[in-house]
Amino acid sequence: MSAFLSAGFPSFRPRRLRQSPQLRGLVRETSLTPGQLILPLFVRPGKKLRRPVASLPGVFQLSPDEALREARRAVKSGIPGVLLFGIPGAKDEKASGAFARDGIVQQAVRLLKKELPQLIVITDVCLCEYMSHGHCGVVETSRGTILNDPSLELLAETALSHAEAGADVVAPSDMMDGRVRSIRKRLDENGFVDTVIMSYAAKYASAFYGPFREAAESAPRFGDRRSYQMDPANAEEALREVSLDIAEGADIVMVKPALAYLDILYRVKQQFGYPTAAYAVSGEYAMVKAAAAKGWVDERAVVMESLFSMRRAGADMIITYAAVEAAGWLKE
Repeated sequence: MSAFLSAGFPSFRPRRLRQSPQLRGLVRETSLTPGQLILPLFVRPGKKLRRPVASLPGVFQLSPDEALREARRAVKSGIPGVLLFGIPGAKDEKASGAFARDGIVQQAVRLLKKELPQLIVITDVCLCEYMSHGHCGVVETSRGTILNDPSLELLAETALSHAEAGADVVAPSDMMDGRVRSIRKRLDENGFVDTVIMSYAAKYASAFYGPFREAAESAPRFGDRRSYQMDPANAEEALREVSLDIAEGADIVMVKPALAYLDILYRVKQQFGYPTAAYAVSGEYAMVKAAAAKGWVDERAVVMESLFSMRRAGADMIITYAAVEAAGWLKE
C-alpha cells in the first residue's frame, strides 16, 4: 500500500470535494429551489371548511377561503403556483359541475387571482370528480365503455371555463386521445391564446393514486382506468404520448407518478428538451408520512432526497404535497 501512496496513487480523490458542506455545495450538480415547486389544493363548496384527508396527513379538502389561506402560505414560502382540484356539491353523468360558471374550481380561481394576482393558478382539467360514475370521460352505459371523442367536447368546455375564470394554466389529466388539440383550439377560438397547457402527457395507471382518490372523491364506481391511463410496463409508449401532446400544442408536459417513473422522466427530458413537470403523487407522500410517523425514516431527509432525484432526472418543476415544508427546509 505504501508503494502505491509514494507513487501518488490515487491521483484523484473524489472525497476531497466532500469534506465540508461548503465544498459540497460548491460542486453540487443539481439545484432545487422553492420556485420549482407547485402545491396541490383540493377545493370544495363551503366557508371556513378544512376537512382532513385521513390517508394524507396535513392535506385537507378546503373551502375557497381556506384555499386562499393555504395559497398565501405558499406564496410566503416562495412557491410560485398551486394546482387546483375540485370536489363539487353534486355529480351527474355529464360532469356538469366541471364547466359550470359557478363551479367550485371557477370560484376558487376567481378568488385566488383577485387576492393573489402574482400566484400562478393551475387547474386540473378532468371529469372524474364531477361524474357520478367516477370515470374521466363519457361512459357508454350498456357496455361500460369510456368514450374518447364525446369526452373531448366536455374537456375543452371545462378548460375554457377555467380560463374565463382567470386560470393561468390548464392541466388536462384525463388521458383521452386528442384532448390537448381540442383544448388548444377552444381556447384560441375564444381569445385565450396565452393560456398555458400543462399536459399530463405520460400518466400511468398507477397503484400510487389511492390517497388522492380519497381526497378528490374520484374513485371509479366500476372497473378501472387502464383503458385510458398507461400500462406501467411501457416506456416507448410514453415517448409517443409526449410527442403527440407537444404536436397538439402542449406548453409543458408532465410525467405522473414521479418517483417510480424516474426513467421515463429522464427519457422525456433527454429526447424532447421540453419544459417538463413531475408529479410526486399521493401514494409517495403517504408512504413517507406513514413511515416517518413510525420512526422508520427521517421525513425531511427522504422528502428532500426524493425531490432531488426528480430534479436530477430532468424535472423543471415538481408538484408535491410537501411543497410548503420542502420550501421551508430549503431556506434553512
